[in-house]
This record gives sequence, structure tokens and C-alpha cells, in this order.
Amino acid sequence: MAAFSLPRWLIPRQGPGPNAPWCRTALSRETSLDGSLQEISQQLRGVGAADLALVFVSSSYASDLPRLLPLLQQRFRANHWLGCLGGGVVGTPADGLSCELEQEPGISLMLLGLPGATLQPFAIQGDALPDLDGPAEPWLALLGDPDPRAAHSMLLLIDPAFPAINDLISGLDYACPAAVKVGGIAGQHSARHGSLLLGDQVLSGVVGCLIGGAWGIDPVVAQGCRPIGPVFEVEQAERNVVLEVSQNSRRNSPVAALQDILIGLSPQERDLVKHSLFLGVGRNSFSLESSETNEPTAFLVRNLIGVDPRNGAVAVAERMRVGQQVQFQLRDATASRQELRQLLASQRDRQAQPLATLLFACLGRGQGLYGEADGDVTLCREAFGTLPVAGAFCNGEIGPIAGGTHLHGYTASWGFLVPRADSAAPSARVEAGG
Repeated sequence: MAAFSLPRWLIPRQGPGPNAPWCRTALSRETSLDGSLQEISQQLRGVGAADLALVFVSSSYASDLPRLLPLLQQRFRANHWLGCLGGGVVGTPADGLSCELEQEPGISLMLLGLPGATLQPFAIQGDALPDLDGPAEPWLALLGDPDPRAAHSMLLLIDPAFPAINDLISGLDYACPAAVKVGGIAGQHSARHGSLLLGDQVLSGVVGCLIGGAWGIDPVVAQGCRPIGPVFEVEQAERNVVLEVSQNSRRNSPVAALQDILIGLSPQERDLVKHSLFLGVGRNSFSLESSETNEPTAFLVRNLIGVDPRNGAVAVAERMRVGQQVQFQLRDATASRQELRQLLASQRDRQAQPLATLLFACLGRGQGLYGEADGDVTLCREAFGTLPVAGAFCNGEIGPIAGGTHLHGYTASWGFLVPRADSAAPSARVEAGG
């Protein structure tokens, strides 16, 4: 038999050693909190003290949320605890096969040993935010006054009741422009407390963790759409309404431009247009660097929220500007699989091998998009084998597109935990369950 090499995350280790990073995961489907804790404890027998514990809980446990972290902390030790409630959870049980639990009970726990990493959890409580036109210092104060040069990654979890989410994301980009930000909006529930977990508390507002030192996050943002028709330029726009577009000096209303595209579509594609049509909004249309290097425009996929039949204008879930590039997009399972396969293959080919990954997926993905369970994590297994996965189904996903952080919908926002190229991170030991 020919010799071959295993990926590093599949190579068993005799022990983590004093300076070896490690990851242990557990996933429970039990309907009671006590049953879930017992199952998780069995999967994680003998685990040592972690640097970071990440906890994702399905909304069926909302009333038990205040009990959860204290009970977990009686069983496991970690320097920092962070997590949220979700419309479903993603996790990796003892058999190492990650799975997605949609609209059913589930608790997903990931314990991480990250020697050489600097971890700075934070909480933002209250509705008032600093001025986006003011200095960065008030924004940094919200995060505990970190050194923005040392904070190169950020996990970000937001309660669904928090206002001005886009302003928050813009302000965090302003304060920590070099930090990759990945996360999501937590699940909704009817209990009288928030949806976020930090330390031993249940909070509303915003929680997160800045990551620096030897470890960081590589983001992969899969929007699940494919373009149809040409790229247009916005000629007239008012706030979020596009009134006129052009292509090769031909000007038209957006609806008339779409009608021309429909002629060349298949019957199946025209049927998708009825319920799965979006608009891609160019993010680097105004970038001098992009124009000089002939890099393709990166599109941020946004909902079409209205049509004016009188003038053929369309309303978009994004503020629009004259000169911006736009392209109509279709969302379906085939496009989503193809896009995610390409993105994960590109991530796999990077030099840094991941220790684990986090997935913040839209509630509109999963079985509703793919027609079968575990659609996103199955593609991750194709690319990365038994790489541990944890995360949640969210009401909005956070991740970068074209150098800026954005709030997405219908998206899978991945955060691959990788050793930093400029830091000497030792080899990792990865295990699922016990």
C-alpha cells in the first residue's frame, strides 16, 4: 500500500504537553438541562483547564439559561467563557462528525487550550454608542481599552434586541481596523433575560472576545448566491432606492434591466426569481487600488425589499450611491454548495492548518436551503475531515467582505482558528468528545 500523510488535525497525540494547543468538543441533544450536562460530562471526561470555553445553546433552553454557565463551571475549568443562544446549534460530538441541530434541543461546547494567545473578553451594555465621527478612544473604552495593533481577531455576539447594529459594527471597525470580526446575532426567545453568555452571567447588549498573540481567526463568508446578468452602474439613487442603472452607456430602470435578463434564463431560474432574487452591491467600486489592479468587484448580497411599478425602481436593504456597481443574484442550494466548496478549498490550501472552526449560519440555510440536514458542515468535512466545528444558527451573520465588516443574511460566516504566521505556535492536539 502506498504511503500517505494525514492532515495535521487528524494525527493523534500521546498528550498535549505543557505548551501544545488543543481542542475538545461535546454536543448534546438531550431535552433536559440535567441530561445534557450529564452527556457533555461523559464526552469530556478527563479534560484539562481551558483558556477559552465557547457555549452555544438552542432556544429551547432559554428559561434554563441562567443556570447553565454556573453548572458547566462546576464540571469544567476555563479562564474565559463566552457564548449565546441560537435558533439552533452546530457542534461536534464524541464521534467527531460535526452536525447541525435546527429547531431542536442542543448544547454545543468547545474547549480550547491556546498557549501564546492573548484573550480579552468584553461586554457592551446599554444602547448608547460613541460618535462615529469622533475619536476612536471611546470605542476602545467599550472593549476594555485594548491595544488595537495587538487585537487582530474578534468574536462578536449581539443580542437581537440591541439597536443600531450596523453603527456598532462600523464603530468596531473604526476602533480596531486590523481585527477580523466574525460572529452573529443571537436567537430570540420569550424569557426575561438576554441571549448572551459571558463569564457566569446571562447578558443582553453585546459580548465578544479579542484574540491576539499566537492565534487568530481566518474568515470565510459564504453568501450562497450566484450572479445573473451583467454588472450595472447606479445612475440615480435616493437613500436605499435605485432609480436608474446603466450598462455600456445604455440607461434603464432596474426592473427593465431585470426583464432583459429574464429572457435568457431557464424556466427553473425564472421560477427562482419569484422568491430567491437578491441584489449584489459592489463594495470596492470606488477603490483606486482595485481599479489599478483590475481586481473584480466584491459584491455584498442584499435583500430586494420593494418595487415601484410606476418607474421600475427597486428598494434595497442597503444605502445606495450613484456610481456604485450592482448585479442581480439568485440564491439556491446548488449555488450555495458550489460557492462554499470553493471558499473552503481555498482556506484548506492556506499554509496555516486550523485547530477548529466556528460557524454562524443563517436560520434560512440548513434544511430549508439544502433540502437535507448538515448541509454546511458536510461540505466542511469534505474539505477538512474531522476538524471540530461549533456555532449557532443566527438572526444575522457578521463577517468581512472586501476589507470591511458587514451584517449579512442567508449567509454562513466561518471563523477558522489558526496559528499566526508571525508567531511560533506549537503543533495542536484536536479531539472531539472524550
